Amino acid sequence: MNSVAAENSLSAASVRAARERTHGQFIVTPTLPHPAFSQLTGCDVVVKYENMQHSGAFKARGAIARLTTLLPAQREAGVVAMSAGNHAQGVAFHAARLGIPATIVMPKGTPFEKVRKTSGYGGKVELEGETFAEAAEAAQRMVRERGLTLIHPFDDVDVISGQGVIGSEMLEAAPDLDMIVVPIGGGGLIAGIALAAKAAKPGIRIVGVEAELYPAMINALTQSNRPCAGATVAEGIAVRDAGPIAIPVVRALVKEILTVSEANIERAISLYATLAKTVAEGAGAAPLAAVLEHPEKFKGRRVGLVLSGGNIDARMLASVLMRDLVRSGRILTLVVELPDRPGSLAAIASICAELGANVLEVSHSRFALDLAASAARLGITIETRDQAHAAQVMERIRADGFALTVRNPIET
Repeated sequence: MNSVAAENSLSAASVRAARERTHGQFIVTPTLPHPAFSQLTGCDVVVKYENMQHSGAFKARGAIARLTTLLPAQREAGVVAMSAGNHAQGVAFHAARLGIPATIVMPKGTPFEKVRKTSGYGGKVELEGETFAEAAEAAQRMVRERGLTLIHPFDDVDVISGQGVIGSEMLEAAPDLDMIVVPIGGGGLIAGIALAAKAAKPGIRIVGVEAELYPAMINALTQSNRPCAGATVAEGIAVRDAGPIAIPVVRALVKEILTVSEANIERAISLYATLAKTVAEGAGAAPLAAVLEHPEKFKGRRVGLVLSGGNIDARMLASVLMRDLVRSGRILTLVVELPDRPGSLAAIASICAELGANVLEVSHSRFALDLAASAARLGITIETRDQAHAAQVMERIRADGFALTVRNPIET
C-alpha cells in the first residue's frame, strides 16, 4: 500500500475494525486516577497502564492487529519485523501464539536481555547492521528474498489502528478527560489514539511528547532540522524520522507537541516507581515528564497519561532511582576535614544521629598528601528527608567547626 492510499484508509473506522478483529487477544489495561500525581502536578491525573500489556508495552496491540489481517499464504510464509525493543517482543509473542513464523531483525548492538526476551517469546532473532536503519534494510531484503511479510513498528495502517484502541478504552473508562498526553516516536501511537479519541469526543485535546534530544515529529511538522541524536533514557521514542502515514493525522488532530528533558524523564520514572508502585520505561514516563516540565499547560485539567510501556533494563532503573535521590538532595556524600584525634569521627556521627540523618557509608583517610599530617578526611554518605534537611545537617557540621564539601555519591 502506498502512503497516499494508507493515509486514506487510516481512520476512526479502521480503529474500530481493529478493535473488533482483535477482541479478546490483548489485555484491556486499567485506566485509573492517581491522587498522588494529581496533588503533585496541580491537575487531575488519570493513568493508562499499558505496561501491563502482553510483553510489557502497547506495541503488542499493533502487532496482533496486523497479524490478524494476513492471508493464509502469508501466515505460512511468515513475517519479519525490525526492532530493538517493544515491537520485537510484541510481534514475537503474538506470532508464536498464532503459529506464524516470525523473524525479528535487531541491530548488532542490541542489549542481550532484549534479544533473550524476544527469543523467549518465540521469535527467530537475526542480528543485522549497526543501526536501526541498517536493520530495516536487512528486513526489507528478507521480504524480497524470502517472501516474508513486513510488520512495520509504526508506519502501517493496521498497526496504527490497533494502537488507537487505547484512546477508545481511555474515554470509556474516563469520559470526562480534557486531554490525553501521548509519547511520540515514529508517531503511530499518537495518530491512532487521536483518531479514536477525537471521534468519540471531538473537543478533547491530544498532546504529544518527544524527548528533547529527538524532536522528529516537530521537525516533520515544521519543516525544521533540529538535531535528533544523543543518549537518552527514553530509547523507545529516540527516532530520527517520523512515520509518513502518521504525520498528516498528527498535523490535523494533535493540539501541541512538547519536548521534555532527560532530568524530567528520569524524575517521572522514579515517581512511577515510588508513588505509583509500577515500572515505567523512559518513553512510557515521558507524558508525566511533560506535566512536570510544563505544568501551566495542564493545571486544573483532567489529564490522561499513556504509560506506554515498562520494559526498562534493571540496571538502568537502579541508576535512575539513585540519580533521582541525589538530584532531590535525599542522598549526598559529605567530605569533611577533621583533626586526626579520638572522637572526631564520633562527633560527626552524633550530629547525623541527633538530626535524624541516616548514615549509609563511611570512608576515612589519613594519608592524602594534600592534608596536614595531623588531619584526616572523612567521606560520609547520608540519606536525608529532602534538601532542607540536608542543608540543616551541613549547617550544623560547619557550626561545630568542621570544613566540608559535597560530592555526588554516584561519582567514583
